[in-house]
Amino acid sequence: MEKTNEKTNTTDDSSYEPLTAVYEHLRHSEDSAELHEFARRELPDRSDQAAFSRATSLLEAVAGNINTPEEDRIYLATEMPFPNILVKLSEDSADKVRLAVAENKNAKNWLVGRLTKDSCNAVRNAALCNPKASWKMRLEGAQSDGISAETLKYLASLGVSAEENAPTVLASMVRRAVALNPGVPQNVLQELCNDKSEDVSSAARSRC
Repeated sequence: MEKTNEKTNTTDDSSYEPLTAVYEHLRHSEDSAELHEFARRELPDRSDQAAFSRATSLLEAVAGNINTPEEDRIYLATEMPFPNILVKLSEDSADKVRLAVAENKNAKNWLVGRLTKDSCNAVRNAALCNPKASWKMRLEGAQSDGISAETLKYLASLGVSAEENAPTVLASMVRRAVALNPGVPQNVLQELCNDKSEDVSSAARSRC
């Protein structure tokens, strides 16, 4: 009788094995091809709740395994809306993976907030530009050194050309902080001099 390939068993028959056993196998697997296959596998229909829940649980193990190819971890960080998977990827050692999480508009606001404090500048900037970032995080970002000119420009647009229905007071506080930030680009500062909020325009004019 022909011997069955072990990897095929793991991949094709995983739905028949106990969830914890498959999870632990994938969490510790060093087989990048197997991990790639799981990362790209189409999810079951949500109507099959048990299968869908099982699949997303296994993706968490794949996402947290450093042996999963980086491009697959980036793919999951970009495409997945599930908090358990994004949390794993937000702790990834690769900046590009964490950057993809920071840019994911399905990420929870608390996770985006955590990434505004990331060690990588690009990740911090991306998190601050994510619509899920809280106003507290945006304000802290607008007051921080090392924030990119593009991010400061975005924060300066909140309540004006971006998120026009944003809470007036909170958006004005962020724009005022941008006006007082030593790194604010001159063209952004000039625009803030004509801001509709007197607090913002006064702060900007004090630096022009």
